[in-house]
Amino acid sequence: MSVVVRLPSQLRSLVGGAGEIPVEATTVREAIWAVEEGHPGLAARVLDDQGSLRRFVNVFVADEDVRFLDGLDTLVAPGQTVSLVPAVAGG
Repeated sequence: MSVVVRLPSQLRSLVGGAGEIPVEATTVREAIWAVEEGHPGLAARVLDDQGSLRRFVNVFVADEDVRFLDGLDTLVAPGQTVSLVPAVAGG
């Protein structure tokens, strides 16, 4: 069974407009790269040159922020959702 990568509207143009992409993955990192395989350009938008998560991108697995778990190595179980969420700033 696959996991679902949920994408914000800012990234949907990279994946043909889809809001969710099902992929086979066991970690957040694998999920991002699985989407990248079918839709080149996504990884560059969410990962920096060292392969780390960009500061302005938040990632959640089952509503838990991966920065407080194991980061990109956070495990994802079949059926779970990995949500890519841009940071919101303003005042």
